[in-house]
Amino acid sequence: MQRHSGFTLIELMVTVAIIAILAAIAVPSYTVYITRSRIQEATTNLLAMRTKMEQYFQDNRSYLGGCAAGTVAALPTGLKYFNMSCPAGNLTANTYTVQADGSTPDLTGLTLSIDQANVRRTVSVPPGWTLPATNCWVSKKSGDC
Repeated sequence: MQRHSGFTLIELMVTVAIIAILAAIAVPSYTVYITRSRIQEATTNLLAMRTKMEQYFQDNRSYLGGCAAGTVAALPTGLKYFNMSCPAGNLTANTYTVQADGSTPDLTGLTLSIDQANVRRTVSVPPGWTLPATNCWVSKKSGDC
């Protein structure tokens, strides 16, 4: 009698079920990891802007005119996940605030800022996220910094 080799339907179904369970665990964790890594674009550029604004102040003895194109403190352009801005009214001779606003669907509503006193603040968070209780840049949905 000839013996057939191969997999039974039950064995294939068990394998598919195991892969589905692993994917159900891995995909949400990976999504959270990707979102957290995208936030680094904002924090890195905010810290770089703080340095540029302080350099601008040393050259001009005022923050007025900072963030403008053609200056040492020009806002970065071409960022992939955030838009940088110096909100109107927050740029005076002695004070400034630089903001990073999320520009992708998973980061829409996330706004981080830094000012002349190096106060790092989460201004707003996307729906479903928790706003941190202290002045810091949020890195997780739970509001942890």
